[in-house]
Amino acid sequence: MDIVKIGILGIVAAFLGLFLRQYRNEYGILTSLACCALIFAFLVSKLEIVLSYMDTIRSLLPVDERYLIMILKMIGISYAAEFATDVCRDAGYASVAGQIEMFAKISIILVSMPVLMGLIETVGVFL
Repeated sequence: MDIVKIGILGIVAAFLGLFLRQYRNEYGILTSLACCALIFAFLVSKLEIVLSYMDTIRSLLPVDERYLIMILKMIGISYAAEFATDVCRDAGYASVAGQIEMFAKISIILVSMPVLMGLIETVGVFL
């Protein structure tokens, strides 16, 4: 089970970070960043599986490829924002984390805007 490995890695990194913060606070932050980078690398290796399922969905359903790409972009924005905000909060910069969250929300709205416009045009045709 991969989640057990990732969970153990996170717990070890947290304890190591707590231990190293006694000596220098920067070492705790670097430990957190290193752990996050390892988990991200593992996640990227799993992305190939997600993409193969997306291809299967596309072949089974008459879904425009743009919509699937849009969903992947939204997931990517969410993950990147979560990663950045967690690192900023760990470092003590909660206000920067809040701004990153706001930017991510607006970015997701911008990515989804073509779908919203298509929906509005479709409803407009029926009215």
